[in-house]
Amino acid sequence: MKELLRSTDPTVMAFASALLEGEGIDCFQMDVNMSILEGGIGIFPRRLMVREDDYPAALRVVKDNQIPLGQ
Repeated sequence: MKELLRSTDPTVMAFASALLEGEGIDCFQMDVNMSILEGGIGIFPRRLMVREDDYPAALRVVKDNQIPLGQ
């Protein structure tokens, strides 16, 4: 797995995930449960991971839709 993007905004993560799934690219959100530790204030970014083989196509989808990578 390779990190595609990171963000503290759950809407960005949901949008990116939906776009990738629409293109047939599997993705996985990491650090989702950190909100339990932080109290839901959004200081810890979530990471969106994709397979190494899918990374170039996933990066193209994200950039074409002007989603900030946050890296």
